[in-house]
Amino acid sequence: MKDVEKIIRDYIPSVIHLSLATCVDNKPWVCEVHFAYDEDLNLYFRSLTTRRHSQEIAKNPQVAGNIVQQFGVDDIPLGVYFEGTAEMLKPGPAQQKAFACIKARLHTSDAILEEATRTDGHQFYKISVASYSVFGVFEGSAQKLELAWHNN
Repeated sequence: MKDVEKIIRDYIPSVIHLSLATCVDNKPWVCEVHFAYDEDLNLYFRSLTTRRHSQEIAKNPQVAGNIVQQFGVDDIPLGVYFEGTAEMLKPGPAQQKAFACIKARLHTSDAILEEATRTDGHQFYKISVASYSVFGVFEGSAQKLELAWHNN
């Protein structure tokens, strides 16, 4: 049996963006965001509140997505998939944690924290992942491996 959590922890540092799926009124939307993560595998990103995915998160926090490197036709694919809930973070400890993770991973400046105080600035978002899956070739065959991940 493969250690799915180890596969995820080994893989996500090599990918800088994730695909994020939202849905409101039965109209799905997918976008790409640069992301960071913490030791509990919470995912963090920044976005403007005027973006479609941000507006949809405000209406329906249920999200899904994947973290996948591009691969060619002859390459062996590997991808991490997730489901969870997303929220915009208000000033306080949760926002400070998101800031620290994003700053460390994406090499941003302290100015991003000040920008979040402006209504027209990029805000911090957290995805609390309920479940992770990994799809790839393991032990010679294509497999989807699941990892229940209840964390807040």
